[in-house]
Amino acid sequence: MFISYSNYRIQEKIQSLSFYIKQEVISLARKNQVTLSDVAKKAGVSPSTVSRVISDSSRISKATKERVQKCMDELGYYPNAIARSLAKNKTGNIGVIMPSRDEDIFLNPFFPETLRGIVKGAATFGYDILLSTNTEVGDELQSIKNFVRASKVDGLVLMSSRINDDNISYLLSIDFPFSLIGTPYIEDSRINYVDNDNFMAAYELTKYMISKGRSKIAMIAADPSLLVTKKRIEGYKRAIKDCNLTCDEDYIFIGSFDEETGFKFGRELIGLVPRPDAVIITDDLVAFGAIQVLEGLKFKIPEDIAIASFNNSIISRYSQIPFTSVDVNAHDLGLESINILVEALEKGMQNRRIIIPYEIHKRQSTEGMFSTE
Repeated sequence: MFISYSNYRIQEKIQSLSFYIKQEVISLARKNQVTLSDVAKKAGVSPSTVSRVISDSSRISKATKERVQKCMDELGYYPNAIARSLAKNKTGNIGVIMPSRDEDIFLNPFFPETLRGIVKGAATFGYDILLSTNTEVGDELQSIKNFVRASKVDGLVLMSSRINDDNISYLLSIDFPFSLIGTPYIEDSRINYVDNDNFMAAYELTKYMISKGRSKIAMIAADPSLLVTKKRIEGYKRAIKDCNLTCDEDYIFIGSFDEETGFKFGRELIGLVPRPDAVIITDDLVAFGAIQVLEGLKFKIPEDIAIASFNNSIISRYSQIPFTSVDVNAHDLGLESINILVEALEKGMQNRRIIIPYEIHKRQSTEGMFSTE
């Protein structure tokens, strides 16, 4: 691009002026910055006493702490966060490792609801939350290492558990505090986790379908590397077997946590011979996609095919055909994950295992027009 000499000189002057203004702002900020020594002088104590007040030392009396804190407020002094964390050996932050997937996980209501519980729990104990920013599948471990190596957090919450989970293995190897939402793939007394009984939830849901007279029950599941998916498939299979029905592997479809999985397998399952008269789906968002397809193809729900799902999200309640869904109490999963992590951080508690109860909410997709919910 051609720039005239005069325009070049104007740009040069603008840059010089901008640099001068920036330096003046920095200089002014430094002149007006209240120091720890200023607080000490006003409070009539030594700078080391102010430092001990900031780190909440038990060696300082309550009266002195109140006097110093009052002076800090009056002067507008705010301790440097990094210095304070070093003094207390604590950051006041908890990291949350979001699963990295191809689909946008925030479109799935389970995760915002779980985060709501996490944030509520963290606020109760005075912690702030740092979310990982995974963008590629498999990035969770790198996010964990970034949090740990940069001393950004005191502990971590893992929001999923995988078969042969490298994240758990790494955190155990460095003895870093964490809690897990989900059942771990290994038995280790150092792991604190919170989960539902996903095997029994799927077992009970499948047996309920059978009690409604359904005998050809398919399943659409998401992400087989997750322990939650594995347990739900196992529960489904056991219920089929215990009721002396045939478990056909062709009736099990594996996909992702998105509508597209529901669209795709909704079309495929109606082509099976014999055609299923019911389908259990391991996530509400996937179920929503499947219902859209089946409705578009003029199938009657539940007359032609009954549908039940998991998570009891707002989607299940306000879909055009409200569908039966297992409430896993996502909010409580998040809340308890913080409770057991803080117990580990502050009391050294290990091997805490909390099972959150589930509840099946029965709606039109299995009950017909006379559903009471």
